[in-house]
Amino acid sequence: MTPRDSDSLATGQRSLGDPSVRFPLWPPLTAGCPVTSTGTVSYPVEVDYAYDKVPADLFTSTPGTTPDRRTGHSHGHDRWAPLLPPLHAPGLGEGGTPLVPFGDGLWIKDESRNPTWSHKDRINRVTVSAAVGAGAKGIVVASSGNHGASAAAYAARAGLRCAVLTSADTPPAVDAFLRAYGAVVLPVPVDARWPLLRRIVERLGYHPVSNVTPTHTGHAFGPEGYKTLAYEIHAELGVPAAVFVPTGYGELLFGVWKGFAELVRLGVTDRVPRLYSCEPSAGGPLAAALRDGVPATQLPVGDTAAYAISSSVGGYRGVVAVRESGSAALLVTDAEMAAARDELARGGLWPELSAAAGLAGYRQLGSAAVEGPVVCVSTSSGFKDRDLLDGAGSVELDPEDWAEVERRVGG
Repeated sequence: MTPRDSDSLATGQRSLGDPSVRFPLWPPLTAGCPVTSTGTVSYPVEVDYAYDKVPADLFTSTPGTTPDRRTGHSHGHDRWAPLLPPLHAPGLGEGGTPLVPFGDGLWIKDESRNPTWSHKDRINRVTVSAAVGAGAKGIVVASSGNHGASAAAYAARAGLRCAVLTSADTPPAVDAFLRAYGAVVLPVPVDARWPLLRRIVERLGYHPVSNVTPTHTGHAFGPEGYKTLAYEIHAELGVPAAVFVPTGYGELLFGVWKGFAELVRLGVTDRVPRLYSCEPSAGGPLAAALRDGVPATQLPVGDTAAYAISSSVGGYRGVVAVRESGSAALLVTDAEMAAARDELARGGLWPELSAAAGLAGYRQLGSAAVEGPVVCVSTSSGFKDRDLLDGAGSVELDPEDWAEVERRVGG
């Protein structure tokens, strides 16, 4: 059962550059705000809602137990339909991921449990819904990782065509995902992705579900899907002292911030946690923008294995989230992320390197700096890493060679 437009309380779009600048809800503004953006900075838009009409029981009923009275669903984004844009595309059970205790007041929000093993399923249920609502025959996305795989899955579910602009070094697991879902995979040089994406949009009428602007704006509806992560954390834990988020363009960071800000606005809680961005130290456009006091910036990126969050381009959404939550932008090294990945694996969780950036940021800052419960978001599965098939692997042994068995087992 797909929710009706009337299940959503979305009323329109407004510029983050100037909230007084407003637009109708349709069509979604996929290239940022046409009024406040300049030649050097693209300001995103966000979705506004009729908050005075939010059902009183939206945040009091237990998720996943009984079907939502408006949609008939008990799982996925449908539960939160009033505070999301219209969900025209069918879901895959996105969200509802576990909050795993990790000792000493630390919790891991394990987003690898989503349908395509990453947090991107939260955004693509919403963006593909926008494509369906806009009457597009297909979607196009520029990605060599989680975003492309997730977009392909949701496009397949909705019966839409999907073109994915990747690079030659796309991880094997992601390439297999894309082909399995029937996506058209177009490996091109990285610098050619966005010009080609814009051409596909203009000439073929495909709906873009990734960024098309010089500084990042992304899809108008997309980050709304990330708000559900905040709703889920609050339902299980209340408001933590801080949330540490792996950060590339800053959409996830902004979505989590906005979700908690809405809980305050609705009187469900009285505060927003500090939202720490955790970027690879090889780049860090958000940290640079905050340091320089600008809305967004671009910078060169050095070598890093954290490809999923390696970005030379920042966006204003991340600036808003860090500034409004009173936190900071952290830069983490590959070595720190690798140590955090190993720590998570020893605790039974296996993230990709980029996904461990949140825990790496928390360990760098130190537990003494944050009083109270802390949540680190782990965004995706270790199957997504580019070095997954590197190395010799395990070496076969003679089962009769007990000395070798004992040496390996450590008995």
